[in-house]
Amino acid sequence: MKTKLLSAISLLAITTFSQAATYQATTWLTPGHVLTEYGYVPYLEDIQTATENDVNFELYTSGALVPARTTLGSVGDGVAQLGLVAAAYTPSELPLSGMVMDLAFAATDALATAIAFTELSMTNERFQREYTQHNTVTLGAYSTPVYLIACMSDVLSTDDIRGKKVRTAGTAQNEWISSLDAVPVAVPSTDIYSGLERGSVDCTLLDATNLENGPKLGEVVRSLTMLDQGTAIGMSYVFNQDFWRDIGAENRRRILDVTAKAIAVKQINYETQVEASLKKTRARGVSVNQPDQSLVDALDAFRTQTLATTPQRTAKERRIADPSDVAQEYLTLEQKWKDLLDDVDRNDVEAVANLMHREIFDKIDEHSYGL
Repeated sequence: MKTKLLSAISLLAITTFSQAATYQATTWLTPGHVLTEYGYVPYLEDIQTATENDVNFELYTSGALVPARTTLGSVGDGVAQLGLVAAAYTPSELPLSGMVMDLAFAATDALATAIAFTELSMTNERFQREYTQHNTVTLGAYSTPVYLIACMSDVLSTDDIRGKKVRTAGTAQNEWISSLDAVPVAVPSTDIYSGLERGSVDCTLLDATNLENGPKLGEVVRSLTMLDQGTAIGMSYVFNQDFWRDIGAENRRRILDVTAKAIAVKQINYETQVEASLKKTRARGVSVNQPDQSLVDALDAFRTQTLATTPQRTAKERRIADPSDVAQEYLTLEQKWKDLLDDVDRNDVEAVANLMHREIFDKIDEHSYGL
């Protein structure tokens, strides 16, 4: 059954302010996913309040309006005016985003990664053109927590993982698993649980929230290896460009002013869910292990290779101009945000949001950005 999630405030707005425009927001994620519950529901309420009911959104979840693979095109076509977009589903249309997604395999700081990707998307002209050519405008990115290895038996070394069938997502993960003489397996996220149960999958790469939320893989896996293998990233807030133009500069400014808080809320809650999930998984009796040096060394070598070769491979495979400048800017921004976040309480939404607002959103010109 299709799922349609409407906040109480949105329902009130539709009833009471019938003269105000109502728009569609879409995500393929479930209502309980952190990027929905903390990334979209409060954000849309904040937009409604900030714009004094000029802009109201109905939120469609679980792919009820459009699925993940067609979200970019559907937002560009105006089927929805706002959506969550991951380049993994449209690699040909978003080659620069796909490149940064591969570079994020080397990420170890999810909060810094999400903010760096946000700043890149809003300040780099090449990156902006990648989205405006699809009639869309980006306002903020997300990053999952770092990925770990969850298996049906202990995998602590390169010998342990050799020959294992490992569910992966994305080019970098595929190549990483292949480099270990294991077998990358393409399985939809909805089928990972049953695949592990049946033995068609031996392991999966995941962020820890998926152990006890969403697919609840902590119910079936027997071993967890605490090896940080980068993050999965995407664009949380991709707006239809015509919508963005039509709402006017004043409302654009108001939306820009609440977006930093939205990013801080979802990222901080992501990390909170990691801690809670790991605690529950340990309580289930799942073995939680540290990797041995062979896996650590293999990962270090692979990260170095990925950072060195990803831009050239992207240019060749996606037939675009050398994106090395974009890659370097992203890596520089990632380090910049690691340094900046050292000076604030990472669990303080207001502190993180204020820092982002000062460094990014306050510098965006609502009269020209995305137009």
